[in-house]
Amino acid sequence: MNLHEYQAKSVLRDYGIATPRGVVITNADQCASAAAELGGEAWVAKAQIHAGGRGKAGGVKLCRSIDELSAAAASLLGSRLTTYQNAPDGQPVNQLLIEETLPIVRELYLSITVDRAAERIGLVASASGGMEIEEVARSEPEKILKEWVNPVTGLMDYQGRNLAFGLGLAGEQVGAFVKLVKTLYRVFLEKDLALLEINPLIVTADGRIVPLDCKMGVEDNALYRQKALAEIADESQIDPKEAEAHAHDVNYIALNGNIGCMVNGAGLAMATMDLIKLSGGQPANFLDVGGGATAATVAQAFKIILSDPNVKAILINIFGGIMRCDIIAQGVIDAVKEVGVAIPVVVRLEGTNVELGRKMLADAVADSVTTTRLPIIASNDLNEAARQAVAATQP
Repeated sequence: MNLHEYQAKSVLRDYGIATPRGVVITNADQCASAAAELGGEAWVAKAQIHAGGRGKAGGVKLCRSIDELSAAAASLLGSRLTTYQNAPDGQPVNQLLIEETLPIVRELYLSITVDRAAERIGLVASASGGMEIEEVARSEPEKILKEWVNPVTGLMDYQGRNLAFGLGLAGEQVGAFVKLVKTLYRVFLEKDLALLEINPLIVTADGRIVPLDCKMGVEDNALYRQKALAEIADESQIDPKEAEAHAHDVNYIALNGNIGCMVNGAGLAMATMDLIKLSGGQPANFLDVGGGATAATVAQAFKIILSDPNVKAILINIFGGIMRCDIIAQGVIDAVKEVGVAIPVVVRLEGTNVELGRKMLADAVADSVTTTRLPIIASNDLNEAARQAVAATQP
């Protein structure tokens, strides 16, 4: 679960970390009072969505008058902001964070996340803050600094100093940075975060180190003990298809392709998407119906996939273990009829009762009336199935 920037900064302030003063508004008419509360002669209007890249997409605007601030609020509030992280549909802007401006001397990058390869919590820092850190890592990997935390000892002061020196900080800034990262590490643990990212972390003209932006992602499996954070979740930022899937215990993530995927097992789903890409296609989603899929689950999965207007074909890849292939085949047949699927559906079955399942699919297609022929294409080979799905999307 992701938090908005203003929510994440509120968490930081609860831990004694200073952030820029700001006011959250939901209406352009609130701009004048927000500016008066903050004071100064310039303000920053920041669209609140769950995606990075807001600045390049026009979601962060420097305003030097109330009229500019009101115009920015009017243009952003109620719109959908599309960035490189949430394309092509974007996300709705329902709140703006109006913040004071600060004299910026340097922009740094700092994040804490779980490094699954190292099986430890990792800190990542860079002197190239305010940029797309992925591009920095690709083009200038030497600028990426890392420290891994031993779970027994926790984050040590020397690790904070290593990062501070690597970032070119000196004097009192080193101590301030070490204190900051140790507090952030405490936030990460106590709030069950999966990601804590500050980009940029700025150095001001008077030498202060201040989080100018903050992104927090809470581990979904820990929300039962983070009730205060769960209560402020913004459902409007979640793809409706993903929300529907979650309500039916189906694992679904929307992507930008045109081949819908329905698979049982996360690893098999990843391999299926890889083969679609290898065959020249683009997967429209990740969808794992789980090992105990039923006909009802399959039907619901069809509805979720078909709610994406970009989907031109569906590839079903099921390995029958706990759930037999004949039951899956019947579920697919029933679901295609019930939902009224009109686009090609490529089905690859393997595992328990696979021959019976394949026969059921073949019989269902053969028995269907010509004018309402079931659009099912059976395949015995996954590579072939991927190629058939890609071919089915071609004009």
